[in-house]
Amino acid sequence: MLKRSLFICGIFVAPFTSAATIIHAGHLFDTESGKLLEKQSVIIESGRVTSVQSGFIESQGNEVIDLSASYVSPGFMDMHVHLDGELNPPASYSEEFFMNSADIALRSSVFAKRTLDAGFTTVRDLGAGDIQAIFALRDAIAKGLVDGPRIFAAGKAMATTGGHADPTNGIRADLRGDPGPKQGVINGPDDAYKAVRQRYKDGSDVVKLTVTGGVLSLAKSGDNPQFTDEELQAVVSAAKDYDFVVAVHAHGATGMKRAIRAGVDSVEHGTYMDEEAMRLMRKQGTWYVPTISAGKWVGDLAELDDKLPAVVRPKAAAIGPLIQDTFGEAYKAGVKIAFGTDAGVSPHGSNGREFRFMAEAGMPVMETIQAATVNAAKLLRVEDELGQIAPGFHADIVAFDSNPLEDVGVLERPSFVMKAGSVFRNDGA
Repeated sequence: MLKRSLFICGIFVAPFTSAATIIHAGHLFDTESGKLLEKQSVIIESGRVTSVQSGFIESQGNEVIDLSASYVSPGFMDMHVHLDGELNPPASYSEEFFMNSADIALRSSVFAKRTLDAGFTTVRDLGAGDIQAIFALRDAIAKGLVDGPRIFAAGKAMATTGGHADPTNGIRADLRGDPGPKQGVINGPDDAYKAVRQRYKDGSDVVKLTVTGGVLSLAKSGDNPQFTDEELQAVVSAAKDYDFVVAVHAHGATGMKRAIRAGVDSVEHGTYMDEEAMRLMRKQGTWYVPTISAGKWVGDLAELDDKLPAVVRPKAAAIGPLIQDTFGEAYKAGVKIAFGTDAGVSPHGSNGREFRFMAEAGMPVMETIQAATVNAAKLLRVEDELGQIAPGFHADIVAFDSNPLEDVGVLERPSFVMKAGSVFRNDGA
């Protein structure tokens, strides 16, 4: 812990009881207040911030990282990724028949490193086809065996029969079988309880369900409601028993509103969100995670005849381009926003593009940064440990060579990345 600082000959001199790292931050984003502070010293011990002090502190025997010319932020948090794959149609639609869990885990480690290099020190992985691989990756990163962001993983996303996350959609009839709660497919409240309990047994950190149709699944509708009120209420009730945050994939307004009324924590995508849905979200305190990046990516793919399957192409063309406008309307309506990209649909490592898309739709740059820090932490219920550079918080820190408030594109080009006090990128070293 820090002792009282001394002021000698115009320089702060701070004695320490143990080895510390001191970051001299020329410009520091205070994400809680939304202010940009000047000339701050961030003192880090054992992977956490122990103090933030005005001025540049000097201390013998401690490492000093000079970011005095940089713009320093808490590490970013992406609330919607899929690290187990990356959309590369048509090949990515058949790869599960040729890849083992080990193959997927090894490839996922590459995607995790790209994500961390992009300045994202924490992610919420909202659904994996191979839960062994994503949990193995999460645990390997936590143990320091693999470089990557801190992962909160849903494991298998939950669906109804034929719904967006039914893993047997599009498979020939004799191979489909009848997946149930163990595989994340439910029909009725009892199934819902069993499916949530299975996620707990699997080791999930959060729960994800697909309450409407989706774009990339091999099913006709991209927005029809796919859970009943009773099923949703059962999922949320069971999730509360196990202290799960509940995220819902939703494009259509009807399914979205059923989920909001049931008490879910976040709505992902929200393409056809209407005014009633926005009012309900404000009333319930529901977070919106827009994923504009994925919408733009699939919209572009829909224009290429040889890429997406025939059943997917019209959904991608209709839904993808709308998400940015929906986000703009939701922001103006006062809906709570947390940052999310759906990376894995869009390329891993390009997560920072979302800042630009959010700013284009009318959100001030400072608020986009808050969406990826304090807001995301609140959604995950870890706001006492992540999302700020403040005493007691994990030392997750990113820095940029120029001012993002003047050019939002700067947020796509971090020059420094620290997670839990360890430096993973320092272009100016």
